[in-house]
Amino acid sequence: MTLIEFEIRVAADHPSLAGHFPGQPIVPGVLLLDQVLSAAGQATGTTVLQVVQAKFTSALQPGEAAMARCEWSDDRLSFRVTTARTGQAVAVASGSLKLAPPTGSST
Repeated sequence: MTLIEFEIRVAADHPSLAGHFPGQPIVPGVLLLDQVLSAAGQATGTTVLQVVQAKFTSALQPGEAAMARCEWSDDRLSFRVTTARTGQAVAVASGSLKLAPPTGSST
């Protein structure tokens, strides 16, 4: 099993926030997922074939820092995104992805 961790922070002036939701913006789940997919592709050297599961359990606020943790083995990657609020870890998102075989693989 291989592990990567990275920070996610979406600036308050990000274009997607204006319509999600006016007056009380939150970071869209698809934006979090996009950052996980990008990091997963870079870390594994392959592409994501399928989002097997994605669950968004708490809203992330603009400018709020979150930590993403991705673990993978073979063709499966699981991820978890958390943030710290009042000293407690809060789950923001989690899920699993199916990865393409590495380039040059015979499987």
